[in-house]
Amino acid sequence: MSDTTHDGALATSRPPSEDAGLSPAELARKYGLSVSGARPGLVEYVRQLWGRRHFVMAFSRARLVAQYSQAKLGQVWQVATPLLNAAVYWLIFGLILGAGREMPKGVYVPFLMMGIFVFTFTQSSVMAGVRAISGNLGLVRALHFPRAALPVSFSLQQLQQLMYSMVVVFVIAVSFGNYPRLSWLLVIPTLALQFLFNTGLAMIFARMGSKTPDLAQLMPFVMRTWMYASGVMFPIGIYLKDQPQWISDVLLWNPVAIYMDLIRFALIDDYGSSNLPPHVWLFAVGWAAVIGIGGFVYFWKAEERYGRG
Repeated sequence: MSDTTHDGALATSRPPSEDAGLSPAELARKYGLSVSGARPGLVEYVRQLWGRRHFVMAFSRARLVAQYSQAKLGQVWQVATPLLNAAVYWLIFGLILGAGREMPKGVYVPFLMMGIFVFTFTQSSVMAGVRAISGNLGLVRALHFPRAALPVSFSLQQLQQLMYSMVVVFVIAVSFGNYPRLSWLLVIPTLALQFLFNTGLAMIFARMGSKTPDLAQLMPFVMRTWMYASGVMFPIGIYLKDQPQWISDVLLWNPVAIYMDLIRFALIDDYGSSNLPPHVWLFAVGWAAVIGIGGFVYFWKAEERYGRG
């Protein structure tokens, strides 16, 4: 009994710990602890993403290979799918509705093909972005990495797929009498700007889709409306010449229409600058910068919330 009393006396005589009374936040700061999964600063986030560039490249290539792995024709479908779409649209809009009757002979088919391939580049990036987080929750919850790596890799996958399609675009251009010239080099900056735009858009919808998975069911209708409003199957300037000028301007200045028309201008001899809206390169750069950078910042702001709840 005396021993117990003696121990109790010793315990009560110890000086209080210097950490007593500190809040959990103060204790964390004192010992250099941080919240697990906390959002890093923007500059640090960019540095971390750059450090995962090899993962981004490998992941995009793996998805590209796996996309048609169950099909007998395999990677042929990367080109066959948009070609079949183009054939359907040519049958309806070109042959039956005569959408290209006011265009120079031999222009409508490459005009249509280029529009479909370029629009599909943006459409596929957006659709992949919507599911970037919600469709990969196992990966997001199991590993620590900048979540922006997912929408970036999906957009990169679509760019790689477009490279196969551009071979067909070049063949079609030459088949209709449009031979290589210096203007063909404009394809490079145009696709680079569109890739930046697509990536930003994919990040915006990746964040939205992470909390609203049903958005993936709505987006096909949104993208189809956007396609019809972008002049994929018909020249906007010709078909809206009797409408108020502001309607034509709004449709011509929409980003996908700008990137499509720049590709057409670069590759089709008879598709001159008169078919482009004023200050077209300024708008092309502006859309890429605003959506690309803005989409990245918008996605980064919710970094700590992805995969939770």
